[in-house]
Amino acid sequence: MLSKSRYMAVVACSIMVVFVPALTFAQPGAVVPPEHASQEPINHLPNPYETVRDFGTLPDGRMWGSVSALNVDIDGEHIWVADRCGANSCAESNVDPIVKMDPEGNVVQSFGAGLITWPHGMDVDSDGNVWIVDARSPNERELERTPNAPRKGHQVVKFSPQGEVLLVLGTPGERGNPPTHFSEPNDVAISPDGHIFVGEAHNGQFLDEPGPNAIGRISKFAPDGTFIKSWGQWGFRDGEFRAPHSLSFDSQGRLFVADRGNNRIQIFDQDGIHLDTWYQFSRISGLFIDKNDVLYAIDSESDENYNPGGWRKGLRVGSARTGEVWYFVREHVSERNSGMGGVGAMGEGVTADADGNVYAGEVGPIQGVTKFIPRLIPD
Repeated sequence: MLSKSRYMAVVACSIMVVFVPALTFAQPGAVVPPEHASQEPINHLPNPYETVRDFGTLPDGRMWGSVSALNVDIDGEHIWVADRCGANSCAESNVDPIVKMDPEGNVVQSFGAGLITWPHGMDVDSDGNVWIVDARSPNERELERTPNAPRKGHQVVKFSPQGEVLLVLGTPGERGNPPTHFSEPNDVAISPDGHIFVGEAHNGQFLDEPGPNAIGRISKFAPDGTFIKSWGQWGFRDGEFRAPHSLSFDSQGRLFVADRGNNRIQIFDQDGIHLDTWYQFSRISGLFIDKNDVLYAIDSESDENYNPGGWRKGLRVGSARTGEVWYFVREHVSERNSGMGGVGAMGEGVTADADGNVYAGEVGPIQGVTKFIPRLIPD
């Protein structure tokens, strides 16, 4: 695995790692947009990775679609990917959206045809089960073209490693509130003891003021799916969310939430108590923390409108223990930009294997999977 200490052994004489300055956060009760946090953009750090685009080959030579859901298998080598069926939706498709790839990018298993509309987030639990968030149901245009499209969506589905459906949370095709429903769930994370955490709602990031669809919520379920509690609401304050877009646990069992609409990470204990807020990893679409507490944060959206102040899209790698940012991989060159604008494209989902290879799921103008291989490691 590529670590800060190993990389710095190579470049210690020429490059300094940025240590994050103290941040100024909103006072309790104040509604201050996160852009006002006193954090300088972190765009100029070492990049020890080689970028490999178009990683992996799908069954029957079919093309990749948008990918935001991916995670490493429990063996630390294989990668699970949920592809949006060669397009940006599986509503009208009969292909398997969920695939398992070996380290060379060959698909060794696939399943899920007809069971998922819009795969958005993924986790793999300690037993190797694959959890998929299906963030929406078929839209009007899809139903006009394909009236018999399965009415799925607004759900979390637990699959066995062989593709058997083991548990479903939410009501298929219906928006609503827990415990029986979800509204545009973004991601799912399974705690070390098997509890289930789900973040909602995708549309919250595009709102600037409260309204009927202004939802910002984390819900906790027991391992058997029994509802325990929800916390949070839409907003700017600590403990509030504008799209909790990605979730991950560190080695202490703390829940890290990529609050994308607010351009920050929020950290909670498993009872929903707010512990900290970090802005130094930018506007995060995807978040992954490995067993060594290396934090991988991928930014597919920063631009002058959604994260002003000079932030660039890219992959930032650092420490979940200290909050330091060690490395920065800048965006790809692209004819069209990912997200809503800005410069170039970068992935939306992210994971890493046991050797420190990083995998990004691409959404928009560049689709499929990108692999980042650590190269600057001393002999």
